[in-house]
Amino acid sequence: GNDITPAEMMQRADVALYAAKAAGRNCFQLYDASMDQARRDSRSLEVDLRNALIDGVGLYLLYQPIYDAESGAIVGAEALVRWQHPVRGSLSPDQFIPIAEDRGVIAELGLWVLKQACGFAANSDLPWIAVNVSPLQFADPNFSDRVMGVLTQCGLAPARLELEITEGLLLQDSAEVKDTLAKLRSAGITIALDDFGTGYSSISHLRNHEVDKLKIDQSFIRMIGRDQAAATIVRSIIEMAIALDMSVTAEGVEDDLQRERLKKLGCSSLQGYLLSRP
Repeated sequence: GNDITPAEMMQRADVALYAAKAAGRNCFQLYDASMDQARRDSRSLEVDLRNALIDGVGLYLLYQPIYDAESGAIVGAEALVRWQHPVRGSLSPDQFIPIAEDRGVIAELGLWVLKQACGFAANSDLPWIAVNVSPLQFADPNFSDRVMGVLTQCGLAPARLELEITEGLLLQDSAEVKDTLAKLRSAGITIALDDFGTGYSSISHLRNHEVDKLKIDQSFIRMIGRDQAAATIVRSIIEMAIALDMSVTAEGVEDDLQRERLKKLGCSSLQGYLLSRP
């Protein structure tokens, strides 16, 4: 076949190694030119993202209102980051957040989102704003101080901020994470557990008072009218939350039947296209 220099051979092994890591480790990958392309792609997106964070061009937030299940009043909103890339067009978070996490840009991006969202909330009459936080942001021992700094800078009361975390963060079972969550909560910030029911979060974490609110994943809400098991799961999540003195938001509410069922089941707030798009 064609002769490859030892340096090129090492380079290709390196690329295959990255691909194996990306595929979830404990596996092997054979080099393939498309891997190189994928790696170059993500490298160029990373550079573009770093530049967007410096000049503030292209990144923006959308806000999706969250409604009280009983009164229908807006009780808060969730901030959702979007990126209007100069070449690739509109990018959704699942297209660039993993790259930000993989390439060490997530702390900076997370802080940028937090500042934008808190500034927006401070100048609005929204009761609170919800902001998604990556588990990797908790690796920073000063994370709670940074959050408090942003609140002070924006003039937003801690009670008006809700941080949405994922179940994976609780599963790390780390003393540092527990400590950070406790600091944030004692300052008056609400901690919500996003996409509840899709991961493996154990009830013991919820009983340890690390969380104030559960957000039921839309995959369950979608099936609530069609599938008895899904309705039973949703009912038991809501009952468990009430027993633990936590509130519950249903994500992805798309029709009146779902709204009525959720209201009956005791769900405290609703979010979804039926009520408002972001």
